[in-house]
Amino acid sequence: MPAATRDHLLSAAQAFCDAFAGQKPPEEIFSHFSASDDVLALEHGLPQLAPFLGREFRGQKGLQEYFQLLSLNLNYENMLFSNFVVDPQVSKVSVRGEAKFNWTSTGQSWDEVFTYVLEFDEKNKVKVYEIWADSGAAYLASKGLLKQ
Repeated sequence: MPAATRDHLLSAAQAFCDAFAGQKPPEEIFSHFSASDDVLALEHGLPQLAPFLGREFRGQKGLQEYFQLLSLNLNYENMLFSNFVVDPQVSKVSVRGEAKFNWTSTGQSWDEVFTYVLEFDEKNKVKVYEIWADSGAAYLASKGLLKQ
């Protein structure tokens, strides 16, 4: 099958990011992911800092676990995405995001800039979802130590 076009990948990445930014129901967010058992969510960072960091969440059950851990620990507002960089040769899109995050158990919030790298399958569904974010701020907020 020929590689996805730049426009198809950009459209798929924007739709995924819009669903996430719009805090759509989990089933809508999951609809942007590949049905493959190889699907992967990985938020980079030390696992000791937060329960969703530094672990590979694989398959549909892994995705559900990752998003459940996120929703148990964090909420967010004013999420925006920009600077989409598309590489159709490897079916990947990198995107810059920003939002205000809140650690639910402590109520501590912080403004953050983060990056997603999305790898797509032949149906333009997310196969690999990698996140680079401010794990230090998340850790401090989880302990109630984040100074505002």
